[in-house]
Amino acid sequence: MAIDFQLLDKKLTAPGSPFEIEEVEIRGTTTAVWKHAFPHLRAIVEHSRQFAERDYLVYEDQRLSYEQHYQQVVTLGHALIAQYGIKKGDRIALAMRNYPEWPVIFWAAVSIGAVIVPLNAWWTGAELEYALEHCGARLVFTDLQRAQALADTRSHMPTLEHIVKVRSEDSPLTDIAEFGTLMKALNSGQTMPTIALEPDDDASIFYTSGTTGKPKGAVNTHRNICSNQLSGVYLRVRVEYRYGREPVQPSEQMGQLISAPLFHVTGSLAMLCGSTIMGSKIVFMYKWDADDAIRLIAKEKLNAFGGVPSMPLQVLESAILADHDTSTIQSILFGGAPPAPELAARVKAAFPNSSASNGYGLTETSALSTVNVGEDYIARPESVGLAAPICKIKIITSDRTECAAGEVGEICVKGPQVIKGYWNNPEATEKTIVDNWLHTGDLGYVDSEGFLYVVDRIKDMLLRGGENIYCIEVESALFNHPDVIDAAVVGIPHPVLGEEVAAMVQLRPGANFEPQELQAHVAAQIAAFKVPVRIGQHHEPLPRNANGKIMKPAVKDLMGISTT
Repeated sequence: MAIDFQLLDKKLTAPGSPFEIEEVEIRGTTTAVWKHAFPHLRAIVEHSRQFAERDYLVYEDQRLSYEQHYQQVVTLGHALIAQYGIKKGDRIALAMRNYPEWPVIFWAAVSIGAVIVPLNAWWTGAELEYALEHCGARLVFTDLQRAQALADTRSHMPTLEHIVKVRSEDSPLTDIAEFGTLMKALNSGQTMPTIALEPDDDASIFYTSGTTGKPKGAVNTHRNICSNQLSGVYLRVRVEYRYGREPVQPSEQMGQLISAPLFHVTGSLAMLCGSTIMGSKIVFMYKWDADDAIRLIAKEKLNAFGGVPSMPLQVLESAILADHDTSTIQSILFGGAPPAPELAARVKAAFPNSSASNGYGLTETSALSTVNVGEDYIARPESVGLAAPICKIKIITSDRTECAAGEVGEICVKGPQVIKGYWNNPEATEKTIVDNWLHTGDLGYVDSEGFLYVVDRIKDMLLRGGENIYCIEVESALFNHPDVIDAAVVGIPHPVLGEEVAAMVQLRPGANFEPQELQAHVAAQIAAFKVPVRIGQHHEPLPRNANGKIMKPAVKDLMGISTT
């Protein structure tokens, strides 16, 4: 029988424990925090030196040890100060693919007190220009594609003093500095610049996806990010104790495939930072491909991979999976989008030594808010799990009354992982963070044990004849069909009912598509008024943004549904 997690929280956070909690004042508010969390991100880089001889990064035929990486971070930190005059608080932007230079730039910037601004590598030149101008970046590191996109618009950004390009030595952009040249001063005798850092200093700005209007820049402090690193460890340790097991430190180096884009908090703040703390080997891919992922797992004997749910699902569907030894896999994480309820069981069947996990978080919570892992996930596959004791969650109605257990309302989050606010946007900050509670815009509920369930985005909920329809519920019913790989539910305008339900699905290769069969399948699980009146098929993966979220306007375009 599982031990009650509230009893475990009291025991595991007792004075003197590694997970001890204390109260500190953050911007005038008393807040519960981890007493032994890293004080700032530079401390994580210094901590990583104990793994000096281990592989840190693997990318194609390139390998970088922890010590080599550390020395590159130190060299770049000094260069940023000496050559570019970067001071504490200056913004340094980063617009590129997941190249090995990305972590070096990230760690060097935050270690000298600069504010790193990872930009979406899928953006157009105009979108990149907006963010660079909005945050007032003095310097941007880019790969060749992004450098070319910015070359013609550089004059529109008066605060942008420097562009440094990466992996583009032979490019025609000779007037732009090259990262390799900058790093030729590599000197293993240097030590890290000692810029004074405090937990509540700004560390990063991540721009939200901007599905409506201009994207907002979420400001994460060092404390925000470091708090979540310890929360992630705590949530997994608690599950071990909860089911009567003693957590065991791995005797050998672990390895993780990071295929999520580093310009989102899942890839950088959750996966990159977490792996660095654990001394794990990190493997990057040029772009996601399920077959290539399987080959890398087998070749590098990796222990963990994940991303949005469609990624592990594609691995499970791969024709080459059975031909490769993936028995080293111990952990598969889903996030960024709701997974099919049966995905955890399918993962366990294909990777018997593994533990699947799902979670909930936002840019505004510095990645992590809850985790559902191990036996808890198998028992509650539709839940996104429990929060750490420093993170508070409540559900509220439209008039901000707190909901009872099981009642659907807006999910609100409070704790040291919640962002400081939005860069140069006090109106959005005041609207989103009220009395230190982050209003997420997501609908959900909490059960009697404290497990969180996400129902939908408030703006994505359909209203049919006065009845609320949660897209995730309908999508889950579609996912339960063995031939459905992916599904997206959208609304069709109706003159009387307001909206009716429509869906687009991606089927398993070779499967026959019969809308009536899928409608009957859904009708056997949920109320008739929620059954899609129209189901379309897309032969390619459904359109998702870089964070893995379904782009519903694009789905409507594919289905020929008017958005006006």
